[in-house]
Amino acid sequence: MSNCGGITVIDGSNVRGAADVSLPDHFSSAITGAQVIELAESKVTGCLPGISFPESLKLPALESVGVSDAVSFSITEFDQERALQKIKDYISAIADRLDVDPLVVSILDGSTPRLYLEDEDDFAMLAENLFTDLDVEDKGKLKKKEIQTALDQMGMEMGIPPPSELPLLNDILKKNGAEGEEEVGQAQFAYILQPILQEIVDNLSKKPVVIVHNVKVASGARIRKLLENEKQLDDVTEKIWQYQHEVSGHQQVSTKSIRTYLEKFGKELGLPPPEVDESAPLYDLAFDVATKGEIGKDEFRELVKRILDSFAQQLNANPVFFEPEE
Repeated sequence: MSNCGGITVIDGSNVRGAADVSLPDHFSSAITGAQVIELAESKVTGCLPGISFPESLKLPALESVGVSDAVSFSITEFDQERALQKIKDYISAIADRLDVDPLVVSILDGSTPRLYLEDEDDFAMLAENLFTDLDVEDKGKLKKKEIQTALDQMGMEMGIPPPSELPLLNDILKKNGAEGEEEVGQAQFAYILQPILQEIVDNLSKKPVVIVHNVKVASGARIRKLLENEKQLDDVTEKIWQYQHEVSGHQQVSTKSIRTYLEKFGKELGLPPPEVDESAPLYDLAFDVATKGEIGKDEFRELVKRILDSFAQQLNANPVFFEPEE
């Protein structure tokens, strides 16, 4: 798990420790596939920061351990030794899946707004900026109910969850008089805001809010796995070679044609879409390692490997986040 700019990336390292399992004493010698999956998923969930088991992981994990029919597997009975191995395999498959397709979450535990509350100058600047942004008519006055808008404006980037994720928010606002049409100046605005933020921090510290984002992250993990598998690497290089040959009809390949292929089909290899802002320098740097001009097939495999290795190193150092296609 790593933290990047206020969001947390959950990868396989989060759950690998869960594979060290033992069966509860109350289990009999015959354990069903359904119980195997239940035990494995409960172990995985225990390693995740406040979120339930992601259903998106279930099918790929089942397929990875050779389960083609989930219904049939659920009623199959295993002895304890085989059940334990199935649990470990299932957890390992989930970890492998998270390595190449991590979860991206925000863990809102109150730590970010607490920083503002602990420093008087920082809080004063925060309150002033919020007041100024909301005072669009430059009246020097805001309605008390606009405290809610100020919290919305702070948002998850500043550690404030959306109202739907913090049921007590309305009570907190009401308790501190942040409602109604009465207008207040900047000083009173800050005076009302401070205890509200403090209560939000107190609640989040006791029960953090975890938001799972519909965001993909290219971290280089999928490319590294590809580079470690000679057969898969050979398959990819052959596809790129055939693609270039079909497009141009030539028996030689230029670095330009390799880049065209990767920009078009690279998402299958774990590359971010080329249209993402952060991707342009990524592609440029990756092809700086490439031989200029045309090359024959004998040199081709090593060139593709060198380019992909460059992508993997860059993405490992600076992952690229992007929204999945609809």
